Amino acid sequence: MRTSTLFLRWATAALLAVTSVSAESIAEINGDRFLSPLNGLNVTNVTGVVTAKGPDGIWLRSVEPGSNQRVSDGLYVYGSALAQNTSISVGDVVVLGGKINDYRSNKNYLYMTELESPEVAAILEQGKKVDPIILGKGGLSPPTKEYSGLDKGGVFAVPNNQSLISVENPILEPELYGLDFWESLMGELVTIANPHAVGRPNQFGDTWVVGEWSTAGENGRTGLTVSAGDGNPEAIIIGSPLDGSKNPTNTQLGDHLVTITGVVSQAFGFYRILPLTNISVVQSLTPAVPPPTSLVSDGTCAGITVGGYNIENFYAGDAAHVQAVAKHIVEIMQTPDLLAVQEVQDDNGETDDGTVASDETLAALATAVQALGRGVAYNYTYVSPRDGQSGGAPGGNIRVAYLYRADVLQLRNPNPGDATAANEVLAGPELRFNPGYVDPLNAAWTNSRKPLAAAWELVGGGEKAGRTLFSVNVHWGSKGGSSSLHGDARPPVNGGVDSRQAQAEVTASFIASILSADPNALIVTLGDFNEFAFVKPLADFASLSGLQDLDVVAGIEPAERYTYLFDMNAQELDHVFVSPALAQSTKGFEHVHVNTWVPYDARTSDHDPSIGKFDIC
Repeated sequence: MRTSTLFLRWATAALLAVTSVSAESIAEINGDRFLSPLNGLNVTNVTGVVTAKGPDGIWLRSVEPGSNQRVSDGLYVYGSALAQNTSISVGDVVVLGGKINDYRSNKNYLYMTELESPEVAAILEQGKKVDPIILGKGGLSPPTKEYSGLDKGGVFAVPNNQSLISVENPILEPELYGLDFWESLMGELVTIANPHAVGRPNQFGDTWVVGEWSTAGENGRTGLTVSAGDGNPEAIIIGSPLDGSKNPTNTQLGDHLVTITGVVSQAFGFYRILPLTNISVVQSLTPAVPPPTSLVSDGTCAGITVGGYNIENFYAGDAAHVQAVAKHIVEIMQTPDLLAVQEVQDDNGETDDGTVASDETLAALATAVQALGRGVAYNYTYVSPRDGQSGGAPGGNIRVAYLYRADVLQLRNPNPGDATAANEVLAGPELRFNPGYVDPLNAAWTNSRKPLAAAWELVGGGEKAGRTLFSVNVHWGSKGGSSSLHGDARPPVNGGVDSRQAQAEVTASFIASILSADPNALIVTLGDFNEFAFVKPLADFASLSGLQDLDVVAGIEPAERYTYLFDMNAQELDHVFVSPALAQSTKGFEHVHVNTWVPYDARTSDHDPSIGKFDIC
């Protein structure tokens, strides 16, 4: 019996040793990897100075911070009772215990190490000065290219989702990788002097910024443009203020902000800084909106203009939106001769009653343009999709469509197809259907928009008609289902990439057949590709189709190739590709940043329009 009692006492002591440790420092809790080496263990005698208080907890820093750049000396202590305890203040040196927990609210996010169920053992000192770590000039600066060593140099690589940080748990390399940099500062009090916004805030006022540190891909509006292998890890989001105040929701790209001081945290899939108080704008950039395009039609084959614009869930029932889009077409795009539009809904918008036609919607736009545009008259053409088969807002039946100036262009031998008829390239080359869908029953287009091919000539015929211009208007599948660039999966999940790859191959095959019939054919393919030019679906599309990226042809600087803002990045989802013969006849190309520069409520669409000018004589 005595032997059994001694054994039980030993076993109990051993179990307590496994589940409880006395930590000498916060650094020991954090360790030099993404996950805590003490996760799941109870700790005692954790000593730190309170650097900040929030609604649900407090933040501590080691009283004597270490010198290991891989290891954070900050720690979040989760507990609303502790946060509301008025006897604990910033500057107090406290001793406490609790349980270490690597927490995340979603399996796709990274873990955040926190101490939960805290019990304060003592307050050793009060009024200790707390200096934030300086980020930027005179302090630490984040890497500017790679997020994680697990990306193997390709944050946008295909295939993606090849490993998980939570499984690999690599040693932090904060001088090399952005995620490692922010993880090495988790829980720390930091300050950013002279920050400026590189994105548009969400509805909660969360705003992406950079400070006085090196950046890559800075565009003329001081945003950060994505490029191959570089998703701009140097940007950080400023989240909800700890004092309960609210960040503004009308901040715009390039806004200069007051100095920001706060704690580094992780929530909703991103590293972020939770500021002590709300951010505010010091100065906005001018001009507030860009000037109109400089590319104006000559009205002859020597200089026609072609535009592309995703007009975001457009239908006639939203009169204000109709007027806003018409104003952009007239005042910003200078009424291009041919306009390829995307996200045109059916005539009753999102009412799901089987309606698929959009004549009333497109006629409303043409009428509004004519009223604003000094009598410029547009015709339109489209093919109705099958009900409920094109994705987008339920009931909306979004599709692509063309508007064309009635005094300049006309369809060549018009013969419209229908929702299931596959266009073909005939001898000439001519199109079997004009306009007509590209292989609409192909599985690549499941729950997605089908490309609409058309052939154009100038009004008047004869020598004035110039050469036939072929166009393909696209709106490939969305990036829905993508994971955060700060997420667990590496490289991050690029939602819908397999569908876009299939769509790229189908679209390219059709275009290649035109060039096979006539290597000198004039072809423009444009629209919302929902992909970056350097990612596999679009890179393959260019090589398989034989087309050239008009950004490259026109010499647009890489940093200025953007039509969309998402999180911290200015990015180009809307592209124009041209055949070699049309590339040689290019007279100009521009993206007009009329939506990316303005606050959220001032946007007409979430995309910028683009416009090119060509000689098709």
